[in-house]
Amino acid sequence: MAKHNETGKKGEEIALSFLLEKGFKVLETNWRVKKAEVDIIIQKDNTIIFVEVKTRSTDFFGQPEEFVNDKKQQLMVDAAQIYIEKIQHEGEIRFDIISILLNNKKYTINHFEDAFFPYY
Repeated sequence: MAKHNETGKKGEEIALSFLLEKGFKVLETNWRVKKAEVDIIIQKDNTIIFVEVKTRSTDFFGQPEEFVNDKKQQLMVDAAQIYIEKIQHEGEIRFDIISILLNNKKYTINHFEDAFFPYY
């Protein structure tokens, strides 16, 4: 497995543990539909949350969350629409980003709630 793939996988594991500790219910991980993948889908009360996890080993080129571009956001929105229709969810939804800087075994994690809003 390539180094960046290993970093991404480790970041998703860290994010999942972080969310579980915060009391979120995990509904899906690495949920794929068409061209989109949502790293983690969680629930808190009646809100379904679609989470993109961005992990980098350095911030030399910018913070990890800065790499969630408009195209990725739109793919997540499209996937969210399909998911909420599939489970017939009628409550709130939101889009979060978890940013992780991972250097060896040390890491910094930031959770951005309502990181972006859907474009319609």
